[in-house]
Amino acid sequence: MPGRIVAGTCGSLGSLTALHRARAEARAREAELWVVLAWQPPLDGPGARRGTGGTPLLAATRDAAVARLQDVLDGAFGTGAPGVTLTGLAVRGTPGAALLEAVRDADDLLVVGTGARPPLLRVLRPSVARYCLAHAPCPVLAVPPSPLRADLDAVRRRIAWHRPLDTTGLPSPAPHRPGPPRSSPAPAPYRRSGGTAA
Repeated sequence: MPGRIVAGTCGSLGSLTALHRARAEARAREAELWVVLAWQPPLDGPGARRGTGGTPLLAATRDAAVARLQDVLDGAFGTGAPGVTLTGLAVRGTPGAALLEAVRDADDLLVVGTGARPPLLRVLRPSVARYCLAHAPCPVLAVPPSPLRADLDAVRRRIAWHRPLDTTGLPSPAPHRPGPPRSSPAPAPYRRSGGTAA
């Protein structure tokens, strides 16, 4: 029995790139694709404690995570079938630990997205890819970000700094040439055809 392909997602561009690569790997290996979305209760409040009874906050957070996973899968693969056996899991925990819990054995393949992150984000949220590379009991495929990511980031920076976009290399718009004023044609009279009036 072939191992399964496990991929994490959060809906970001990097995780969607990794998700599409995971689907390609699952097709090539004729394996199942397991997509994991990790979730945690907000702000370590009352719902963050692991109790047996649960709280409305905990249930609402879990339901939101399941809905988010469904939205991500619909956005990534559309409403049609992705071409592989697909299982979605919304797992309570940190992303790295949730991904490792989904790995069954050494024949599985763990697919994670990578990319540059700002220094503050590196301190606040450790890299999931680094965690998985250090702790996974199976091979890990680290997928670099899409080439479009750098272009998108550049556009966002220019917008944030109110700088004009660099349009060199883009086709220039057709010049506007004023011509004679256009007159609108007279409306055609309404005629009913096909039948005879009784």
